[in-house]
Amino acid sequence: MGERKTLIGAKITFSEIRRSFMKPVEVLENIYWVGAVDWNVRNFHGFTYSTPRGTTYNAYLIVDGKIVLVDCVYAPFGGEMMERIREIVEPEKIDYIVINHVETDHSGALAEVLKFAPKAKVVGTARCKEGLLKHYFFRDWNFQVVKTGDEINLGERTLSFIEAPMLHWPDSMFTYVGKDGLLLPNDAFGQHLATSKRFDDEVDENILMEEAAKYYANILWPFSSLVIKKIEELQQRNLSVAMIAPSHGVIWRSNPAKILEAYLCWARGEAEKKILVVYDTMWGSTEKMAKAIVEGIRREGVEVRLFRLPLSDRGALIRELLEAKGLLVGSSTINSGILPTLASFLEDLKGLKPRKKVAAAFGSYGWGGGAVRHIEEALRQAGIEILSPGLTVKWVPDEEETRKCLEYGEEFARKI
Repeated sequence: MGERKTLIGAKITFSEIRRSFMKPVEVLENIYWVGAVDWNVRNFHGFTYSTPRGTTYNAYLIVDGKIVLVDCVYAPFGGEMMERIREIVEPEKIDYIVINHVETDHSGALAEVLKFAPKAKVVGTARCKEGLLKHYFFRDWNFQVVKTGDEINLGERTLSFIEAPMLHWPDSMFTYVGKDGLLLPNDAFGQHLATSKRFDDEVDENILMEEAAKYYANILWPFSSLVIKKIEELQQRNLSVAMIAPSHGVIWRSNPAKILEAYLCWARGEAEKKILVVYDTMWGSTEKMAKAIVEGIRREGVEVRLFRLPLSDRGALIRELLEAKGLLVGSSTINSGILPTLASFLEDLKGLKPRKKVAAAFGSYGWGGGAVRHIEEALRQAGIEILSPGLTVKWVPDEEETRKCLEYGEEFARKI
């Protein structure tokens, strides 16, 4: 019981099989990835963000005169992380556990780690301490509060800390290892991407940047002004960033400047001459309008993409908007307002407040309108400029009205 024979007769225990799938990965000399890969997660943040490629929960073990675990994993993966740690050191030897962010996908396994590392001191911001001890775990752990500029000497290496409030929670911070130019920024610069590889140069670059853009658009976009300030702060501190190891996805080792430059581009609202047409329809009239508008845009030589909600993935749609200049939103009128399927998308826009976008509204109605007015109001609340007056059609668009829709698309394309 507890062992099996291989084809050549050697005996191997189940624990050995288990450990063989849980090897840590050396990131730098004496710095190891000990996190977990979640191949099966398909939604994040309460189904607001689809993750068709899964994700990782990254944690890093630094072995020096003092031993440090930087971040943890989601609680269901705590045992997996502990096995990886045991491949390197006994957990009771851990001196510090740095929590860069209290959200449970990064702190969920903290209580389990402390069972095996009772002498470890937890390190984080003042808000991190409040979140962990008073609101999540209700414990009185040994906690060291740090702020920007504080350091912990480990021996050959020194950790320094940079507070990063609202990137993307108030408690967030970055940990920096100066000897190696290693930045551990938790949720910044990450991607929801499950892979057996750990580094950027080991995966398809197109997939990597697609997931990085989707991550930024759905999580960090509302904080774009803070993103710019934080990257500028890193530059002003003359911090050499040779590697970025986020808490989701792969590690940027070959060209960390690529993701820094991408973040600055997205944060500044730089966009392509591309237009998204997003709509839903009740009996097909608004859809006819949408397709005619798309054709008008296409005739002007401007790239355009058409999305019907809820058939389109909302998280992917938000990612598309990140690099598009224009947005056209259409809906049939119901109860003097919009179809409910569009409501969540418009609410997303209000929260994300995308920068430097222009938009317009269109839609059909029967005995009374209202959808276009409702859409325009939501767009204004999102801080998006209304580029053209709304276009409405009563009942089904006839030949003349269809022509007007086509011209509406042409005019909008010319304006951007």
